[in-house]
Amino acid sequence: MSWVTREVMDDINEAAGRRWRDLDPMLPVPRDLPEGCTAPLVVTGDDGRPAGFGVCRHQHVPADALEQAWGAATRLVLTPRLSQPDAYPALDELLGQWRDHLAGLPEEHDEDAAMLEWPSRDISGVNALLKHGMQAITVLAVRPAGRAMLVADTDTPADVVIRAAGPDDLDAVTELEMGVIRFDAHFGAAILRPATEALVRAATRKALARRQDWVWVAERSRRLVGLVHVLPPDESAWIAGMTRPGTTAYLQSMFVAPDERGGGLGAALVRRAHDELDARGISITLLHYAQLNPLSGPFWSRMGYRPLWTGFQSSPAAALR
Repeated sequence: MSWVTREVMDDINEAAGRRWRDLDPMLPVPRDLPEGCTAPLVVTGDDGRPAGFGVCRHQHVPADALEQAWGAATRLVLTPRLSQPDAYPALDELLGQWRDHLAGLPEEHDEDAAMLEWPSRDISGVNALLKHGMQAITVLAVRPAGRAMLVADTDTPADVVIRAAGPDDLDAVTELEMGVIRFDAHFGAAILRPATEALVRAATRKALARRQDWVWVAERSRRLVGLVHVLPPDESAWIAGMTRPGTTAYLQSMFVAPDERGGGLGAALVRRAHDELDARGISITLLHYAQLNPLSGPFWSRMGYRPLWTGFQSSPAAALR
């Protein structure tokens, strides 16, 4: 649709921004859409005027990147912008166009997924996503600084020490980080690959060498039984644009050994992280959890987080309907 001008696209982006502000004050101002694999897909309203558009991007995660632990190696990502309060009609049409677009692509990869991030509070679009075979896999949750934890007692359990992790903890911290991936693999949010553990170990070694502490562990009887790992703001720029402006950190991992769960250890670890983050002027903390994980949603709600974006996907991409 060559008649869709830059001015029209800017107007739709601005209208989408107004929708987002009304839905959730923690959402960002929509940025310009990235370059896609083809011209933007455009949908029209009942009046025949453009009501939204979307850009499809192809992302190929190399085998030596830890990001491959968190999804398909080939990711066909749709970024939509819709202007109408009721998103269903335009999103339904947009997903149909995207399906047809993907069906015309050469099948070059054994493993791929069609993916889309949707504002969690924008309930008007959910049925369109489900209609087209997309499943909710992940949640990006948010906590503004100072938001209270909804638990009565976050005292550190008896005979447990919570402390900053250091280089000497590399083996134990790597194993705790692997525990997160192994558990989330049950829910489609992670994929264990031959190189995963080596990549986790390399990333952990780098994290433990930071000059400022961003990884904390719980230790009982000289055994590390829990972990919370936060990426500082300079390493969180890749995700910071998903929320309103502020000094943003990303809580990458939190794990408690299965035989230690239920005793308040996780809450004590998160309290330690929050105290540190608030003291350092971090205004927003983001984290991901698996939508289908029966432990994560309730736990992170009690810790003061709430859903901001929901990650939907169809895997393989050809399953999009």
